Amino acid sequence: MSAHDSTLPAHGQDGHHGHEGHDDGASHSTFKGYMTGFVLSVILTAIPFTLVIGKVFDKSSTTALILLSCAAVQIVVHMIYFLHMNFRSEGGWNMLALIFTIVLVVIALSGSLWVMFHLNENMMPSLHDMKNLP
Repeated sequence: MSAHDSTLPAHGQDGHHGHEGHDDGASHSTFKGYMTGFVLSVILTAIPFTLVIGKVFDKSSTTALILLSCAAVQIVVHMIYFLHMNFRSEGGWNMLALIFTIVLVVIALSGSLWVMFHLNENMMPSLHDMKNLP
């Protein structure tokens, strides 16, 4: 085997040693990208604010559902436009770590809400119990 039969590419041919041809899969945003993210963030903030201040819906649960939906979409907007996360950056590991984090947060939040709901149901006296007090 000669020195030229090496399986490793020569210096600069793989794109990791120089800046030419270097593409790590991460999106490199421009002013237009940042402004798009900013405008979307402002809109996604203004919608819940208007719904709450204007008391648009009679049921607060409808307002809360829309508020949470806008918050979830805004998180995605921030991840794409400001954190430059996508399925290609870092070989997909960023997105895998994000999905794992979301699963853990959902488990922790839903478990906490479940425990608090059942504590409220089982520990708080009911109206019937209050009437029987001396």
